[in-house]
Amino acid sequence: MPEPRRSPPRSLIGSLVLIAAVVGCGAAAFAYTAGWFSPRRLTPDRLVDAFSPPNAEPLGHRRNHAKGICFTGVFESNGAGATLSTARVFTSGQYPVLGRFNLATPNPDAPDATVPVRGMGLRITTPDGQQWRSAMIDAPFFAVATPQAFYALLEASGSKDPKAMPEFIAAHREFGAFAAWVGSAPWTGSYAEEPYNGLNSFIFTDGSGAEHAVRWSLIPQAKPVPISVDDLAKRGPDALEQEITTRIQAGPARWTMVVSLANPGDPTADPSKAWPADRRKVEVGTLVVQQIEPERDGPCLNINFDPTVLPKGITTSDDPFPAARSAAYAKSYDRRTAEAKYYPGTATEAKP
Repeated sequence: MPEPRRSPPRSLIGSLVLIAAVVGCGAAAFAYTAGWFSPRRLTPDRLVDAFSPPNAEPLGHRRNHAKGICFTGVFESNGAGATLSTARVFTSGQYPVLGRFNLATPNPDAPDATVPVRGMGLRITTPDGQQWRSAMIDAPFFAVATPQAFYALLEASGSKDPKAMPEFIAAHREFGAFAAWVGSAPWTGSYAEEPYNGLNSFIFTDGSGAEHAVRWSLIPQAKPVPISVDDLAKRGPDALEQEITTRIQAGPARWTMVVSLANPGDPTADPSKAWPADRRKVEVGTLVVQQIEPERDGPCLNINFDPTVLPKGITTSDDPFPAARSAAYAKSYDRRTAEAKYYPGTATEAKP
């Protein structure tokens, strides 16, 4: 039987607090974008601050998904996506990609076995200069349903009140599904063995002008090999980066890109709800990772994987998260580029 994906040794509530603080690809700025909390409007500054404890920001690093490693390769489009979208990326051919494997944590020095959520940032570029950027995680759905719930989650995870997190969980029952996934999904010992899911909904527009609500996933062609948390810890704090470097030196890793299409009535603004498994799916191509490079001085260091950077033929939907993530990513990018002299280094070392 697969080894359970269990959180590191700590209390259940403590584990959920950690997960709450780091999950979700930096989706913290949606309240600012939509203005739900006016007149006490939340700004990207305040929301990005919530990812790190006071006076402990990882200077020079991304404020979330801070630990990562760069890769380059190609996206091999098979042409099937052209029936769904006019985006050039779906025309049969090969297109260069730049990406980043990462862990969902604000700590760039976090041991791999302490972070249950893994992610991938991806940029595909076509000859006409257009780009498709995406930020995905291995979870099959998001932790909460609404922007208000996510802000409440940030408040609860940062509160010193021991009742804050239990009260939040009781008030937001959808969070239980995410906690159950964290506690039961198997860990693996490689970034190459993980699926990566774009949890947000987007709109593909085809050549006739018809619109299709979609989500996409990258399914690994490598067979996942379950590993216990303890065994992963024994491999060292940076085992994932070391393993993927060695693996790609021996040959490329591949993922199949699968686009899922919503049926009428499927929730497109709620990433905490997965669509039923019987929804139409189209395999549109293959991501081929060909080379790994350290993040320091690597090609992904200064890339902002803003999910609203989209080619013609793809647009955002009624899902508020992409625009919100864009605002948070921009603020994080501004901070870390202004702090470039502190990179690399721990937050403690970086303090003046």
